[in-house]
Amino acid sequence: MSGSTKAMTIVTCAALVLITAYTVALGSSGWLWFGWIVLGVATIGMAAADSTDAPAAPRARRAGGGTGPTGR
Repeated sequence: MSGSTKAMTIVTCAALVLITAYTVALGSSGWLWFGWIVLGVATIGMAAADSTDAPAAPRARRAGGGTGPTGR
């Protein structure tokens, strides 16, 4: 996971804690929860995109190192 994806995950979790505290103290706000859901979906999208950016494994080299079938 890249640094930006980790930061986005931390922000999303912090926003969940803050919105939950706000809801307990002052009452529910649908727009806050809607915003948090949008943030959560964006975070999941970043994590999914980040996991597909992994570099491919290096290709195995053939013995002989040549370019043709005879190794010349």
